[in-house]
Order: sequence, then structure tokens, then C-alpha cells
Amino acid sequence: MLKLPPSVRIDEAPALWARLEASLRAEAAQVACAAGSQLHLTAADLQQFDSTVLSLLISAARLCAAEGVQLKLHQVPDKLLELARVYGVAELLWPELIGKAGSQLV
Repeated sequence: MLKLPPSVRIDEAPALWARLEASLRAEAAQVACAAGSQLHLTAADLQQFDSTVLSLLISAARLCAAEGVQLKLHQVPDKLLELARVYGVAELLWPELIGKAGSQLV
């Protein structure tokens, strides 16, 4: 399972995306070779972030879709879920939460 770092801020985004993109592509290839359909990414360590994290996650989900797998996010902080709802992108990242309020992702 891939992991987000403890901090995702705008000034860290270019370097973080470069690393994350490479990891996502490699992991997606392994998932596809194993006939899997989901690539798992945990946000358990994520503590400091701004809206940049949403951009990175949406880009990650798009990359995964292009590689033929679905991005599945785990252990998402409530603050990030709320930020995604405010920006109107929660359903893009967590389609299973549509219509559910206050759900905790596992």
C-alpha cells in the first residue's frame, strides 16, 4: 500500500507529485499484472495539508484510471474529507460516500 507523507503543502507539491506519480505507475502495473482492480493509498500519516492535497489526489485517481485501476484511499483524516466536500470533489475521490454524511473511511 502506498502512503501519503505527513505533510502536503503547495511548496512541496512538485517534488511530491514526481515521486507519487512514479510510485503510482509502478504500483498500478503490479496490480494489473496480478489481475487486481484497485490501487490502495493510505493517508494515515497525513497531518499537515492544504487544498494542494486534493489536486494531487485527483491527479492520482486520473492516473490510476488511465492505467486501468481504481484508486482506493484509506485512513483519510476527517479534515481532508471535509475539505473535499467544501471544494465539491468528495464524490470524485470517494464515490462510495455519496449520500453518506460523516462516514469514516477505513
